[in-house]
Amino acid sequence: MAAAPTGVDLGLGDRCSRRAFRWAERSFAARRDQTGFPLFGGAGSFSNWMDYGPLQIAMTCDGIGTKAEIAERTGIYSTLGYDLVAMVADDLVANGIEPINLVNVLDVDKPDEEIVDQLMQGLHAAATECGIAVVGGEIAELGGRVGGFGSRMHFNWCATAIGVPRRGCAPIDGGQIRAGDAVVALRGAGFRSNGFSLVRAILEEAYGPSWHEVPSVDGRSWGVAALTPSFLFTPSILALIDAGIPLRGVGHITGGGIPSKFGRVLKKSGLGARLDRLFPPEEIVRQLMELGRVEFETAYRQWNMNNPMLLVVPPEAVDSTLSILQARGVAAQTAGEIAPGPIVIQGVPFNP
Repeated sequence: MAAAPTGVDLGLGDRCSRRAFRWAERSFAARRDQTGFPLFGGAGSFSNWMDYGPLQIAMTCDGIGTKAEIAERTGIYSTLGYDLVAMVADDLVANGIEPINLVNVLDVDKPDEEIVDQLMQGLHAAATECGIAVVGGEIAELGGRVGGFGSRMHFNWCATAIGVPRRGCAPIDGGQIRAGDAVVALRGAGFRSNGFSLVRAILEEAYGPSWHEVPSVDGRSWGVAALTPSFLFTPSILALIDAGIPLRGVGHITGGGIPSKFGRVLKKSGLGARLDRLFPPEEIVRQLMELGRVEFETAYRQWNMNNPMLLVVPPEAVDSTLSILQARGVAAQTAGEIAPGPIVIQGVPFNP
């Protein structure tokens, strides 16, 4: 098992998630033949669909992780709402779900009205972009149980989102994927909300405790560069569904990188992929790899490497897919194809 320079077991999170899901799955029987019985989840799933009689509803939850500390270091809080919405909305749409409602929980040591206002301004902007109504929330004052950087409010931020199948879309779960299908990569920027423990460890070792003030390779401070907000792919994926594009799989590449998250998409088919035309990582990512002596495999298991969303479509749908995405201002390109075996990135195989 590969390990990050900090000694982190890169497979530990996935193993813990599998254990947690096995216990959760045992609870499904409590709703069998009743409203709320889970219809879909597990393999190929970034959310879970439930049966509500005439209506199917899907749900997922996530948070922004230790990216909160980057905001504490820079004093910029208004962009984190994009990260929070991206983590849940883009997970729902990866299964063909239109996100409609969101609730959030803000755990703080002590409330700060100005910071809360900035956070919620960003949440409002991101939710509006995705057509989501924020219908509830909680600010939990936990005192010393929540720590962070500096003397102002320290916090953790998580959300739960629900949605409904877009125009009756069947679950996009990877079950229809076939060898020879095309993989289309959508380009992003920054780290979204994943891999920040490694980012912070590398930068602190290289530049000391005030690393966030040091200029990065692109001229921005490392704090501002690391805070780059997540791009929201939900509107564009919904546009593909509305246009009738046969999406056979959609991978939202977050924690665990392409091997974990795209591997989830491929699980039902039992196939792999040859990915030799992905978007190259940004210069700030390449510099981090050099600073931390991060190996190729570790980087692709920690970060999205500038490819935060991967789509699987039949070859005949590639041109239409690219045309729709590009018309919406989303950079996209064919990154490879589905094939037997493991996921292979630039000739390097990644086993589960």
